[in-house]
Amino acid sequence: MLYIVPTPIGHLGDITHRALEVLAEVDIILAEDTRITKRLLSRYDIQTSMKAYHAHNEHQVTEEILQRLAGGENIALVSDAGMPGISDPGFMLVRACRAADQDFTVLPGPTAFVNALVGSGFPCDRFFFEGFLPHKKGRQSRWKFLASFPHTLVLYESPYRLMKCLEEIHTHLGPDRNVCVARELTKLHEEFHIGTAPELTEWFETHPEKVKGEMVIIIAGE
Repeated sequence: MLYIVPTPIGHLGDITHRALEVLAEVDIILAEDTRITKRLLSRYDIQTSMKAYHAHNEHQVTEEILQRLAGGENIALVSDAGMPGISDPGFMLVRACRAADQDFTVLPGPTAFVNALVGSGFPCDRFFFEGFLPHKKGRQSRWKFLASFPHTLVLYESPYRLMKCLEEIHTHLGPDRNVCVARELTKLHEEFHIGTAPELTEWFETHPEKVKGEMVIIIAGE
Protein backbone atom coordinates (compact mmCIF):
# COMPACT_ATOMS: atom_id res chain seq x y z
CA MET A 1 0.00 0.00 0.00
CA LEU A 2 1.15 3.54 -0.77
CA TYR A 3 0.13 6.12 1.83
CA ILE A 4 -0.02 9.81 0.85
CA VAL A 5 0.71 11.52 4.16
CA PRO A 6 0.30 15.29 4.66
CA THR A 7 2.67 16.88 7.16
CA PRO A 8 2.37 20.11 9.18
CA ILE A 9 2.76 23.37 7.27
CA GLY A 10 4.38 25.00 10.30
CA HIS A 11 3.61 23.86 13.82
CA LEU A 12 4.84 20.26 14.19
CA GLY A 13 2.02 19.53 16.65
CA ASP A 14 -0.54 19.67 13.86
CA ILE A 15 0.17 16.18 12.55
CA THR A 16 -2.55 13.56 13.10
CA HIS A 17 -2.28 10.40 15.19
CA ARG A 18 -3.00 8.30 12.10
CA ALA A 19 -0.21 9.99 10.14
CA LEU A 20 2.27 9.24 12.92
CA GLU A 21 1.16 5.62 13.06
CA VAL A 22 1.63 5.24 9.30
CA LEU A 23 5.06 6.90 9.30
CA ALA A 24 6.19 4.62 12.13
CA GLU A 25 4.90 1.41 10.57
CA VAL A 26 5.70 1.64 6.85
CA ASP A 27 8.83 0.06 5.38
CA ILE A 28 10.14 3.33 3.95
CA ILE A 29 9.21 7.01 3.71
CA LEU A 30 9.61 8.91 0.43
CA ALA A 31 10.57 12.47 1.39
CA GLU A 32 10.92 15.60 -0.71
CA ASP A 33 13.85 16.70 1.48
CA THR A 34 15.02 14.05 3.95
CA ARG A 35 16.67 16.69 6.15
CA ILE A 36 13.37 18.47 6.71
CA THR A 37 11.39 15.26 7.25
CA LYS A 38 14.05 14.07 9.71
CA ARG A 39 13.12 16.95 12.04
CA LEU A 40 9.52 15.74 12.12
CA LEU A 41 10.49 12.11 12.65
CA SER A 42 12.94 13.05 15.42
CA ARG A 43 10.21 15.04 17.20
CA TYR A 44 8.11 11.87 17.46
CA ASP A 45 10.98 9.36 17.79
CA ILE A 46 10.18 7.63 14.50
CA GLN A 47 13.05 5.55 13.14
CA THR A 48 11.69 4.61 9.68
CA SER A 49 14.26 4.86 6.90
CA MET A 50 13.80 7.46 4.16
CA LYS A 51 14.45 7.80 0.45
CA ALA A 52 14.54 11.10 -1.46
CA TYR A 53 11.63 11.61 -3.84
CA HIS A 54 11.42 15.06 -5.39
CA ALA A 55 10.86 16.95 -8.62
CA HIS A 56 14.38 16.19 -9.87
CA ASN A 57 14.25 12.40 -9.54
CA GLU A 58 10.59 11.36 -9.60
CA HIS A 59 10.77 10.35 -13.27
CA GLN A 60 13.71 8.06 -12.52
CA VAL A 61 12.50 6.35 -9.33
CA THR A 62 8.72 6.03 -9.82
CA GLU A 63 9.06 2.65 -11.53
CA GLU A 64 11.28 1.41 -8.70
CA ILE A 65 8.64 2.48 -6.17
CA LEU A 66 5.94 0.60 -8.08
CA GLN A 67 8.07 -2.53 -8.05
CA ARG A 68 8.62 -2.26 -4.31
CA LEU A 69 4.88 -1.81 -3.75
CA ALA A 70 4.13 -4.81 -5.96
CA GLY A 71 6.65 -6.76 -3.89
CA GLY A 72 4.61 -6.20 -0.74
CA GLU A 73 6.22 -3.14 0.83
CA ASN A 74 4.21 -0.40 2.53
CA ILE A 75 5.46 3.04 1.56
CA ALA A 76 4.58 6.55 2.74
CA LEU A 77 5.00 9.67 0.60
CA VAL A 78 5.47 13.06 2.28
CA SER A 79 6.46 16.51 1.09
CA ASP A 80 8.30 19.14 3.10
CA ALA A 81 5.00 20.56 4.32
CA GLY A 82 1.32 20.07 3.60
CA MET A 83 -0.34 17.70 1.16
CA PRO A 84 1.87 15.92 -1.40
CA GLY A 85 0.72 16.69 -4.92
CA ILE A 86 -0.43 20.25 -4.15
CA SER A 87 2.42 22.25 -5.73
CA ASP A 88 4.73 19.46 -4.48
CA PRO A 89 5.77 16.02 -5.83
CA GLY A 90 3.10 13.34 -5.66
CA PHE A 91 0.88 13.62 -8.72
CA MET A 92 3.13 11.45 -10.90
CA LEU A 93 3.32 8.61 -8.37
CA VAL A 94 -0.43 8.60 -7.73
CA ARG A 95 -1.11 8.54 -11.47
CA ALA A 96 1.35 5.67 -11.89
CA CYS A 97 -0.35 3.73 -9.09
CA ARG A 98 -3.73 4.16 -10.75
CA ALA A 99 -2.34 3.00 -14.10
CA ALA A 100 -0.77 -0.07 -12.45
CA ASP A 101 -3.89 -0.83 -10.39
CA GLN A 102 -1.77 -0.42 -7.26
CA ASP A 103 -3.55 0.28 -3.97
CA PHE A 104 -3.00 3.65 -2.33
CA THR A 105 -4.78 5.89 0.13
CA VAL A 106 -4.65 9.61 0.89
CA LEU A 107 -4.69 10.70 4.52
CA PRO A 108 -6.46 13.99 5.33
CA GLY A 109 -4.38 16.87 6.54
CA PRO A 110 -3.14 20.44 6.17
CA THR A 111 -2.79 22.46 3.00
CA ALA A 112 -1.41 26.00 3.29
CA PHE A 113 -3.82 27.67 0.89
CA VAL A 114 -6.87 26.51 2.88
CA ASN A 115 -5.59 28.19 6.06
CA ALA A 116 -4.74 31.35 4.15
CA LEU A 117 -8.06 31.45 2.28
CA VAL A 118 -10.17 31.05 5.40
CA GLY A 119 -7.98 33.42 7.42
CA SER A 120 -8.16 36.15 4.78
CA GLY A 121 -11.85 36.70 5.39
CA PHE A 122 -12.42 36.89 1.64
CA PRO A 123 -15.33 34.93 0.09
CA CYS A 124 -14.33 31.27 -0.20
CA ASP A 125 -17.51 29.68 -1.52
CA ARG A 126 -15.94 29.90 -4.98
CA PHE A 127 -12.24 30.36 -5.66
CA PHE A 128 -9.54 29.51 -8.18
CA PHE A 129 -6.27 27.95 -7.00
CA GLU A 130 -3.38 28.87 -9.31
CA GLY A 131 -0.47 27.70 -7.17
CA PHE A 132 2.93 28.99 -8.34
CA LEU A 133 2.90 31.17 -11.43
CA PRO A 134 5.56 30.49 -14.09
CA HIS A 135 8.75 32.37 -13.25
CA LYS A 136 9.22 33.82 -16.73
CA LYS A 137 7.76 32.22 -19.86
CA GLY A 138 3.97 32.25 -19.81
CA ARG A 139 3.66 34.37 -16.67
CA GLN A 140 1.95 37.31 -18.36
CA SER A 141 -0.49 35.07 -20.23
CA ARG A 142 -1.44 33.41 -16.92
CA TRP A 143 -2.22 36.83 -15.45
CA LYS A 144 -4.46 37.60 -18.41
CA PHE A 145 -6.23 34.28 -17.83
CA LEU A 146 -6.64 34.95 -14.09
CA ALA A 147 -8.03 38.42 -14.80
CA SER A 148 -11.05 36.75 -16.42
CA PHE A 149 -12.16 35.17 -13.11
CA PRO A 150 -14.61 37.11 -10.91
CA HIS A 151 -13.94 34.87 -7.90
CA THR A 152 -11.27 34.81 -5.20
CA LEU A 153 -7.82 33.87 -6.53
CA VAL A 154 -5.19 31.89 -4.61
CA LEU A 155 -1.47 31.97 -5.39
CA TYR A 156 1.73 30.62 -3.88
CA GLU A 157 4.73 32.92 -4.13
CA SER A 158 8.39 33.05 -3.17
CA PRO A 159 9.61 36.03 -1.11
CA TYR A 160 12.00 36.80 -3.97
CA ARG A 161 9.07 37.53 -6.28
CA LEU A 162 6.58 39.01 -3.81
CA MET A 163 7.09 42.63 -4.87
CA LYS A 164 6.93 41.66 -8.55
CA CYS A 165 3.70 39.75 -7.89
CA LEU A 166 2.08 42.74 -6.15
CA GLU A 167 3.09 44.96 -9.06
CA GLU A 168 1.53 42.48 -11.48
CA ILE A 169 -1.69 42.34 -9.46
CA HIS A 170 -1.86 46.13 -9.74
CA THR A 171 -1.21 45.99 -13.49
CA HIS A 172 -3.50 43.14 -14.48
CA LEU A 173 -6.29 43.27 -11.88
CA GLY A 174 -6.31 46.95 -11.01
CA PRO A 175 -5.35 49.03 -7.95
CA ASP A 176 -8.54 48.49 -5.96
CA ARG A 177 -8.77 44.71 -5.43
CA ASN A 178 -8.18 43.65 -1.84
CA VAL A 179 -5.19 41.34 -1.40
CA CYS A 180 -4.10 39.21 1.55
CA VAL A 181 -0.49 38.09 1.99
CA ALA A 182 -0.34 35.23 4.51
CA ARG A 183 3.02 34.15 5.91
CA GLU A 184 4.42 31.93 8.67
CA LEU A 185 1.12 30.02 8.75
CA THR A 186 0.48 28.08 12.00
CA LYS A 187 3.82 29.26 13.40
CA LEU A 188 4.44 31.60 16.33
CA HIS A 189 4.69 34.69 14.12
CA GLU A 190 1.79 33.92 11.75
CA GLU A 191 0.70 37.07 9.93
CA PHE A 192 -2.04 38.17 7.54
CA HIS A 193 -1.41 41.45 5.74
CA ILE A 194 -4.45 42.86 3.93
CA GLY A 195 -4.78 45.86 1.64
CA THR A 196 -4.70 46.82 -2.02
CA ALA A 197 -1.66 45.88 -4.07
CA PRO A 198 -0.24 49.45 -3.90
CA GLU A 199 -0.81 49.58 -0.13
CA LEU A 200 0.90 46.23 0.45
CA THR A 201 3.79 47.18 -1.83
CA GLU A 202 4.40 50.28 0.25
CA TRP A 203 4.11 48.33 3.51
CA PHE A 204 6.55 45.59 2.52
CA GLU A 205 8.99 48.18 1.15
CA THR A 206 9.11 49.74 4.62
CA HIS A 207 9.23 46.34 6.36
CA PRO A 208 11.72 44.32 4.28
CA GLU A 209 12.37 42.00 7.23
CA LYS A 210 8.87 40.58 6.67
CA VAL A 211 9.64 39.50 3.11
CA LYS A 212 10.74 35.97 3.91
CA GLY A 213 9.36 32.45 3.80
CA GLU A 214 6.94 31.08 1.22
CA MET A 215 3.74 33.09 1.10
CA VAL A 216 0.15 32.52 0.12
CA ILE A 217 -1.48 35.40 -1.72
CA ILE A 218 -5.26 35.67 -1.73
CA ILE A 219 -6.88 38.14 -4.13
CA ALA A 220 -10.50 39.11 -3.51
CA GLY A 221 -12.92 38.68 -6.39
CA GLU A 222 -14.48 41.55 -8.27
